[in-house]
Amino acid sequence: MKRLSALFGLCLSLLAPMASATTFTFTAIPDEDESALRSRFDKVAAYLETQLGVEVKYVPVKSYSAAVTAFRNNQVQLAWFGGLSGVQARRLVPGSEAIAQGYEDQFFKSFLIAHHSTGLAKGDGFPAIEGYTFTFGSKDSTSGRLMPQFYVEQHLGKKPEDLFKRVGFSGDHSRTIAQVEAGVYQVGAVNYKVWESAVAQGKVDTSKVSVIWESPEYPDYQWTARAGLDASFGAGFKDKLTKALLEMKDPDLLASFPRQSFVPATNQDYEPVETVAKAIGLLD
Repeated sequence: MKRLSALFGLCLSLLAPMASATTFTFTAIPDEDESALRSRFDKVAAYLETQLGVEVKYVPVKSYSAAVTAFRNNQVQLAWFGGLSGVQARRLVPGSEAIAQGYEDQFFKSFLIAHHSTGLAKGDGFPAIEGYTFTFGSKDSTSGRLMPQFYVEQHLGKKPEDLFKRVGFSGDHSRTIAQVEAGVYQVGAVNYKVWESAVAQGKVDTSKVSVIWESPEYPDYQWTARAGLDASFGAGFKDKLTKALLEMKDPDLLASFPRQSFVPATNQDYEPVETVAKAIGLLD
């Protein structure tokens, strides 16, 4: 009997570290340079650890599609997605939910920017950009590809490949700004938040590149939680996570996004994004 008790105690001691080692992981679409993302989301991980009482780890990825794949494969249980990548992820993992968005993400915008050599300037109407070289951000970016392409097609009546001398995909908004500023591409589409932040930090030479058009507003970034969180981390975990995100108040942390606060979000908020993606052939 003593041997059985000792064996049982040994089993418990082996299992205990495994249970306590359960880590909550999250990722984010790589919409800016890696160092900026690492600085921001390592801080988020530290904040969530204090609120959730479990180990939290930020897992960087190299592309928007890699963020969606990590979410689908349960390599991460939470992601800071753009509008389109969030829709893609939730379609792949039924039961997943958009739980929070930045206050500004309810009214997001894209900018078209142009190299000074084009002579293009901001006016009342849509700019005459046909025939120039043009770069989007990531192929799966809402603000750097989906919405700009939709409005380009709506205003000019042609697909990008039929409008522009050359079409590129920079990979992220920071690269789009750098490529247009350097004249690698004459015109580009960029997230307005990344543009405004880069200008405020003195990272953009506005004598070489400037905004020539801004889009109507649309819903964009959001925190999406993977289905099954309560089963994996305990009853009430998803609600606890949602509360932690909505109560993120640290000014430095919010400024790194940059967002003034986080507000509730639902899957239904992103139906306009899904509709546009279907309209231009990015979703079936």
